[in-house]
This record gives sequence, structure tokens and C-alpha cells, in this order.
Amino acid sequence: MEDSLNENVKKAKEKKGIFEIGNPVGRSVAGFEDDDIEEIPHPKTKTQTNMSGNKGKRKAHGIESYMTGKSLDRSQPSIKSCMQSKERWHGTDMAIALWFYDACIPMNACNSPYYQQAIGKITSMGHGYQGPSYHALRVTLLKDAKKQVELIVDNLRSKWAETGCTIMGDGWKDNRQRSLINFLVYCPSGISFIKSVDASDFESNAEYLCNLFSEIVEIVGSSNVVHMVTDNASNYKAAGRLLSEKYPTISWSPCATHCLNLIMKDIGEMTHVKDVITLASRVTVYVHNRKWILSWLRKRPGWREILRPAETRFGTNFIALKNLHDLKQHLEALVTSSAYKRELKNEKGKEVKQIVVDGKFWNNCLIIVRIMGPIMRLLRICDSDEKPSLGYVYEGMWRVVNGIKELFKNKKKFYGPYIDIIDRRSHAKAKNR
Repeated sequence: MEDSLNENVKKAKEKKGIFEIGNPVGRSVAGFEDDDIEEIPHPKTKTQTNMSGNKGKRKAHGIESYMTGKSLDRSQPSIKSCMQSKERWHGTDMAIALWFYDACIPMNACNSPYYQQAIGKITSMGHGYQGPSYHALRVTLLKDAKKQVELIVDNLRSKWAETGCTIMGDGWKDNRQRSLINFLVYCPSGISFIKSVDASDFESNAEYLCNLFSEIVEIVGSSNVVHMVTDNASNYKAAGRLLSEKYPTISWSPCATHCLNLIMKDIGEMTHVKDVITLASRVTVYVHNRKWILSWLRKRPGWREILRPAETRFGTNFIALKNLHDLKQHLEALVTSSAYKRELKNEKGKEVKQIVVDGKFWNNCLIIVRIMGPIMRLLRICDSDEKPSLGYVYEGMWRVVNGIKELFKNKKKFYGPYIDIIDRRSHAKAKNR
């Protein structure tokens, strides 16, 4: 039996052109003739296979029957990829990078969960794989992706009756100044988009809005909806009350993020706060309009660019104010330098210097930044999608109120106006819940 096995191995090696001395498998099988143990071939040698019927396919033995041909986890590098040279590895990375640069793909696209998954699928196809064509991407594959999304939404729909769901109405305006409302449904299993409606013709009419909300409720199922969230505007408040009267099992509440935005808007409209923001804006605009000033400041170590607030975002005014306060030393060094003397010939240059050297201006900046800091942090929590934030809202508002009182050393005549604004907006939210 041993001679027969050795002869078969020798013939197989001669066929492959492999000539080695001794038995590459290891010990001789003679010592195991009486044992019911199958020989385990060396990974580098060609194993003998059993042929079944007329099909020349290999049957898996032992542990091989429980193993797949390829690893399913494409995130783990293979031995072959690890053995590649640094130049070849860099060349592959460069090919992907050039595709990003040429197609103007945003860099954060590589953070997509489908990015590495796509690369893993490509490597599993081997040589010769051609990517999908323009037509396939815009027609065939798009239809298939739509079917997959529909299956996901159908799966979420089955969960609505089990856990209940919340309808969220997100109002916004596009570049044509149309008032659009996006309707989404939230449940513990996930969020799904329902539809987008152009409400430009009836946004100010509470009755029409209530009819629109009722239509969305019927689409989702009135027995499945337990809560509805919209903006905090007066027309949405009235529509929410009408909806709660029509569906007693559905409660309405305003969006916490929108309430915080309104708090910042009201604080920003206070006379002394508005004056500080106006002075800060003059400094920012003057610096940005002078190229030599920007060049002079950029040469200073630790300098960061001055932020310019957006016109439609209330929070950006306070972010820009904090940024300006952080750059106080650089701006003071600028207006007191000999290079700035040329700017003192015009009135705006003199005004900017008076603002920057005014200690009262910087003190007011610091007070406003400390007041708005906790509100901005709470806004980031409420506006994030990482986890539900409702449990943090009331504690966050409590910390905001206490922080303002401590800042003014519990003197009501100083903290009173700010607390009144917060109470008016937050209590209005609580009453509608």
C-alpha cells in the first residue's frame, strides 16, 4: 500500500515538474496503517481528489466541507495583498485618489459605509472586471437600488404598528424661495422618508396645514402614529392643535432645535447684544477687505481665519463672535503696529482701531459668548443624528438657566431678560407636549 501511494505521489510530481527528496508530506504513512486516520496533505502540495460520476469536481473532505473558498469578511486584508510591495500598494491608492480628484468627488465620500464594501467586491472579482457603464448607473442599477430601498421601507412599515411612530415635518426654503415641507417617519428601527410637499400657497393657513398633516397621518396609518413634530411657528402651532383635536391619540410638539434657534434669535435682537454683533461685524468686514492686513495677520503664529456669519443662521453670529474674541491679541497687535498707521487716514480705519482697543467691547463679547456657549452645545446635541436627544433637552435647559444665573452672580436685574426669553420659548414647548 505504501509503495502504491509513493508511486502516485511521484507521478503527480513529475506531471507538475516538482522533484523533491523525501516525503514532503511528513512522516511515512506506514506507521498509521492500522489507524482510521486520513492523511492531511501539505498546503503547498497538490492534494488527491475524489471524482464523483462524470463530473470532474472536487469533493471537500473533513474540515474543508465547513470552509468557503473565499473569506466573507472583505475588510480583512488577504495574505496576497499584505505581501505586495509598497510601490504597488501606493499605485493602487493613487489610482483611487486620481479618480476622486478627476470626478470632483468630495473627500468625505470615503467615510461612506459603502466605500470599503465596493472596494472589497471589486477585489473579489479578480482581473478583468469592468465597472458599470454610465447607462447602467443611471437606469438599471438605479432601479435595482430603488427596489432595495422599497424593501427597507416596507420592513420599517411592519414595525410601525408594533412600536408606534413619530411623523416629523421639516420646513425649509429652496433657492427659488419655495416653502417646502419634508415629511419623515421615525420609529426605533429607523427613519424613512414619506414625501415632500410644496406648501408655498397655503403655508400661512393653519386649516390647510392641518389637512396636509391629516393626509400624511392617513398614509402612515392613524393607529400607528403617536406623535408629530413640526416647526414652532404660530401657523404650525395652530395646525398642531387642530390635528390633536381630530386625532386624540396623537400629540403634537414643536422641534427642540427650532426652539433653540428662536431663543438665539430673540437674544440676538436684544439691543446691547445687537450692538456688540454690529461692532464685531465691522471689524470682520474691514479685515477681510484689506489684503495686506490678512497677509500681515497670517504671518503671526497661532493666527486663525476670522469667521464670517451666515445671514440666515442665528447661531453663526455667536460662533463668529467667539472666534473674534479668541483672536483678540492678534487684532490688538495689528492696530497698535506701525504698519497700521496708513489705515488711520480714513474714518473706517480709525473706527476699527477704537473698537479693538476698547476693553468694554471685549468684556461684552466674553459675556455673550459665555451665555450662548451652553445653548450652542445643547443645539449640537439636539441637531445630531447619532442618538435620541430628547432626554438631554430638559437637563440641558436647566444647565443653561443655572449657568446664566451664576455668570451674573444671581443678580436678577442682569440675568432676568435672558431667562425671560428662555422661559417663554421653553415653556411654550412644554405646554404643547
